[in-house]
Formats: sequence, structure tokens, C-alpha cells
Amino acid sequence: MNHIIAIAILVFAIFLMGVRIVRPTHRGLIERLGKYNRFATAGFNWIIPFIEVIYQVNITEQMVDAEPQEIITNDNLNAKVDAQVYFKVKPDEDSVKSSIYNVNNYQWQIVNLARTTLRNIIGTLSLKSANSERGRINSELLKTLMSETGHWGLEIVRTELKEIDPPKDVQETMNKVVKAENEKIAAIDFATATETAADGQKRAEIKKAEGIKQARILEAEGEATAIKLVNEAAEEYFVGNAQVLRKLEAVEKSLQNNAKIVVPANTELVNVIGEMAGFLPLKHNEDKPAK
Repeated sequence: MNHIIAIAILVFAIFLMGVRIVRPTHRGLIERLGKYNRFATAGFNWIIPFIEVIYQVNITEQMVDAEPQEIITNDNLNAKVDAQVYFKVKPDEDSVKSSIYNVNNYQWQIVNLARTTLRNIIGTLSLKSANSERGRINSELLKTLMSETGHWGLEIVRTELKEIDPPKDVQETMNKVVKAENEKIAAIDFATATETAADGQKRAEIKKAEGIKQARILEAEGEATAIKLVNEAAEEYFVGNAQVLRKLEAVEKSLQNNAKIVVPANTELVNVIGEMAGFLPLKHNEDKPAK
């Protein structure tokens, strides 16, 4: 009985020693006596203790830094270049096997391959071109890495250039150029704004002058119209009646103070009034002698 219990305990211990749990973020390769035996998926897996070994591989997206390096550009300047590579192991069995059996330490290999590829690409460009063509450099680096790592069971997700820094003295010169260019743009913008304001003020003054001119024209036209109406009224009503009006005014003034008027014989009163008003007396036609 004791032997049976001991054997049961031993079997249970061996069973526990062989239990392997694989997370959803990993896949496993089980080897038996140094030879690949089977593929372990996420969840519960059991191996024969001391005979089988499981190697788990992370299949999530990972990032490696290509590490900063000095690269001589086509215009003989030392540029400090750094990049990042994002990749992941494909989750199928063949890809996981390739990442273990086809390459030794794929992360380290990716770093060195990225560094070599960057030297080859940037070495053909000037420093200015390298800074302005980051998209092209990323595309070429991605294309090369995908081609070279295809048999490693990897998927290169993307590559990103972190920096392309020129030497310190070149950077200072570039900063001065950028500053001068910005000051130039600011000066042009200020001059344009000033010109626009002056042009607006000029147009406002012109509008104001045109308004004053139009007002004066309308005023003159009004005065001319009034004078015309006065002349027409005078022409219509004054001619022929002005003398009579003067005579009546003279009589009115003479009679205001009870003045006495002596009228000579054979003289008409209206002639006397006319002389008082400053007009020549009216002449009568003398009787013509009878033939």
C-alpha cells in the first residue's frame, strides 16, 4: 500500500514538472532530445520532464533601437544618425521555427542590418538631402529589412528615423541661416501689412475727397437751380411791373408822414409820383394839328 502511494505521488510530481502554460502573447517550440517535436499554442501544454524542452517566442510587436552612429554623407560631413525598427514574429508554426532555427538572436541581427543599411543609403546623399528626404530613407530602410528578414519568420512593421544631426559647427550655421530666413519673411510680412494699411488709408481719403467733391457739386447745382428759378420769376413777373412798384413804394413813403405833394397844372399825378420815384415822366402824344 505504501509503495502504491509513493508511486502515485511520484507520477503526480512528474506530471506537475511537465506542465507548461503558454500565454496568448507567445508561441512555443517543443524539442525532444534536442530535436524539434511539436508546436505549442497558447494555453495548457505538457512536456516530458528531462526529455523535452519548450522554447517560448514572443509574437507581439517589438521595437529595437539601431543606436546612434556617425555616417559620412556624400558632401563629406559627419552626420549623427539614429533609427528605430518595429517588428514582430509571425504567429504561425513555420515563422516561429524560422525565428529560432534560421537566425541567431534576430533582435541583434536587425540592429546591425539597420545600421549597415542606413550607412549605405545616407552615404549617397548630401546632408541637406538626407534631412529633407526622411520619408525616402524610411521607405528604403523598410524595403531592405523586409527583404533580408523574410526567411527569419519576421514581419517588419515600420521604421522611423529618430535623428539626423549634423556636426555642431554646421548646425550653428544652419540655425543662423534659418533665423535670417525667418527674419526676412517677417520683414516682408510687415512691409506688406504696412503697404496694405497705407493703401487702405489712401482709398479712404480718395473716397472722402470724392464725397466732398460730390457734395459741392450738388450744392452748386442747387444754387444754380435756385438762381435760375429766381431769374425766371423775375423775368416773368418783374418786367413791366417794377416801375409801377417803385412808384407805389414812393407814394407809400411820401404819405407815411402826411407829406404834401404839389401837382403843377396840366401834369398827371402819376408823372409826379414817377419823378419822386426816380423815373422819367410818361409822355403823352400831343394833338396833331389838323390839316
